[in-house]
Amino acid sequence: MPFNKNDTGIVFIDPQNDVLSEKGHGWELVKDSVQENKTVENMERIFKAGKESGYEFFISPHYFYPTDDGWRFNDPLETVEHETKMFARRGALNLDGFVGSGADWLERFKPFIEDGKTILASPHKIWGPQTNDLILQLRKRRISKVILGGMLANICVESHLRELLEQGFEIAVAKDATAAPRHPEWGDGYTAALINYHFLAHAVLSTDEVVNALKS
Repeated sequence: MPFNKNDTGIVFIDPQNDVLSEKGHGWELVKDSVQENKTVENMERIFKAGKESGYEFFISPHYFYPTDDGWRFNDPLETVEHETKMFARRGALNLDGFVGSGADWLERFKPFIEDGKTILASPHKIWGPQTNDLILQLRKRRISKVILGGMLANICVESHLRELLEQGFEIAVAKDATAAPRHPEWGDGYTAALINYHFLAHAVLSTDEVVNALKS
């Protein structure tokens, strides 16, 4: 699966404090996987290599607004998110309290995300891009291949993978630029994700492989 900056985009999902910072609401569930994979470091390496080589980056974020508390039913992980106020913002048109919050970007990613070139999609409200404009943004730039990374491996990343496949994109997953929760009853989300990546993605690559391909 060769990459070219004219047809390949890099999509990072939820590069936010709540799932990547030690102060995040979801840290206790994901910390072991994040640290073992060196997820933050590997995402940063891909940011650097991709930006230096002229690739376009797309961010698919997760935000919840106070009006979303009116939802009358949620799945198990959504319930956890709403109970902990994960990815919470004060309103769709309100950035009060955003900086440094759980919904904000991880600080070390801000130079890449806030460079005026990175495409910020509208928030996905559940897990996949069906509820935001990511696919439109990719199509409008004639992107046909996507390199995926970010959080959570078995939830939002896998959901984006599945929908992008259905929409006709070729997908590579950077397997160590992601991580997943470990739950005492639900199991190891990262192991589940890796199994499905190998069944579904056109390529499952290490960050070393992705960086080398972006530089070539």
